[in-house]
Amino acid sequence: MKCPGQDTQYWNKEAIFESKCPECGTNIEFFKDDTSRKCSGCGKRIVNPKMDFGCASYCQFAEQCIGNLPDEFLKKRDDLLKDRVAVAMKRYFKTDFKRIGHAVKVARYAEEIGRNEKGNLGIILVAAYLHDIGIKNAEEKYNSNAPKYQELEGPPVARQIMEELNAKEDFIEEVCDIVGHHHHPKENETVNFKSLYDADLITNLEESSKEKPMDKDRIKRIIGKSFLTESGKKKAEEVLLRGGNNESKKKNN
Repeated sequence: MKCPGQDTQYWNKEAIFESKCPECGTNIEFFKDDTSRKCSGCGKRIVNPKMDFGCASYCQFAEQCIGNLPDEFLKKRDDLLKDRVAVAMKRYFKTDFKRIGHAVKVARYAEEIGRNEKGNLGIILVAAYLHDIGIKNAEEKYNSNAPKYQELEGPPVARQIMEELNAKEDFIEEVCDIVGHHHHPKENETVNFKSLYDADLITNLEESSKEKPMDKDRIKRIIGKSFLTESGKKKAEEVLLRGGNNESKKKNN
């Protein structure tokens, strides 16, 4: 069956349009299903600005459906996977809104830290959504949510979720590695791991402080010795010492 979005019988007058080349300003005519076209002005291949490649981030038939994906999209494909993983995580935890909320908050902080630290946001965000995915099995098997059990049970569940979404093997391996020791940094860690670790630490400290307020001097000591990135330290100071969770404030306004 042909994807309806690519079937010409469903097209309207907007299916053929012109867009200016971002390099030289020449008008380029695009058909709706063009992934990219070569500019007659500068000769560069330009990605279709109106084409939605979202489904190709997880569909195993993406290349057969829309042809060879442009390099610009391939670079973003891992990042697009995060939305599917977020949905899968929420389905997995079902009505456990506390853990869903925790994962979403960690992802928000991890995205900011990872962007500042020049990490791979696709890896970072997927790891953030899945970092505590082993908790449910840990509690069922060991009657404990201790970090060592989370890290033991997390990678198999994370792998299953990512395989079902057709993630690449090297992507799966790195995320599972992070999930498998996210509470215990090694001597030489990647920026991706550090970004997730710092985001999780900020969230844990923030949640703990709400239940039992901590002295600011103690928080300063933790920030000084426990964070792995400068961006993480700055975000921790903003959230924990100055109450600067801007994202939460925006959403509540």
